[in-house]
Amino acid sequence: MKFSMIFEAQLANPTPERERQVIRDCVEQAVYAEEMGFDRIWAVEHHALTQYAHMSASEIFLTWVAARTSRIRIGHGVVTMPFGYQHPVRVAERAAMLDVLSGGRVDIGAGRGATKQEMSMYGVEPADTYPQMEEALRIFANAWREERFEWHGSIDIGPGAILPRPVQDPHPPLFMACSKHDTLKLAAELGIGALVMGFAGADDVREMRKVYDEAVATRGTDRLVSSEVNDHFSALCPTVVLDDAAAAYRIGTRGQRFFAESIAHWYGNGPAPTGYDEGEDHVAAMEQGRERLVAKLHEANIPARPNDTGAYNAQHAYGSAQDALAYVEQLREIGVDEVMCLIQMGTVPQEACMETIRQWGETVLPHFRALEERA
Repeated sequence: MKFSMIFEAQLANPTPERERQVIRDCVEQAVYAEEMGFDRIWAVEHHALTQYAHMSASEIFLTWVAARTSRIRIGHGVVTMPFGYQHPVRVAERAAMLDVLSGGRVDIGAGRGATKQEMSMYGVEPADTYPQMEEALRIFANAWREERFEWHGSIDIGPGAILPRPVQDPHPPLFMACSKHDTLKLAAELGIGALVMGFAGADDVREMRKVYDEAVATRGTDRLVSSEVNDHFSALCPTVVLDDAAAAYRIGTRGQRFFAESIAHWYGNGPAPTGYDEGEDHVAAMEQGRERLVAKLHEANIPARPNDTGAYNAQHAYGSAQDALAYVEQLREIGVDEVMCLIQMGTVPQEACMETIRQWGETVLPHFRALEERA
């Protein structure tokens, strides 16, 4: 089982000064993650989603981190793939350059960038997002295999050389963001790894693992994007770990409330999130938010599913290192290939992020690596 961290560069009460600081803080956390033994970092790509994610140019962030590290893998989690956001050849060139400079440490995740805000910024049509994301993945899987590459699908490319060639042959591992069962099935059919939102808790992760495994077991070869199949299942794990377990729970649930309300704002037209007093009952506030969302879905005659309301579930790796161990043990039993820690949430202070990384590195990671060695 691998351990990673994901960065959104979330920011409550944004100002230019705070924005610059949170990005520098994310770099500091990523470099410390290598020191404490994490296997990988992921960085999102979002555009104009104020407060929710200020990580717009993740290729620059990841390059900066790669230059300050030597071992940890560098993951795009994810690149927005529809062609209005960026031409697939340009993404292939950037990814290969980073793979060369990092010594073969790059992973590439695909996403749709499907919020109304983001699509309006780049003139992307909603109907294009799924087919263009899949086509971009097929382009990446073929781009470096021949000295002169060409592609003729919904987009015409070449012939010409895609330079440089990546260190990883024939290409870096491919992944896809998966927030619902349909996208899990698609990732399995395409033969690429799944980056799964795990906010709904261990039971929902278990169900998503089952959906993914069943799709892997029954797929044919006709939809695989590459000869290099990557059946890797990574699940999100929100976490804050401190010596003071009660404080960690308060800080963690406060951060998750900010995250949940940011999602509701940008993906569901809810009100913008605000900063909160640490002493508030954030668990109760999230429960109220979940109930409001369920009611809204029922009004629209849409059945509420765990993935719809999962961001409001507070049962995660918050508290002491032993609390984190207990939660991760559930993920291990489910068969998760990678635990993707979400620590940097909009209201979590930098000192709590750094202390959480330390506690995971000194206690949680060694515990599970010792289990694997004994096995």
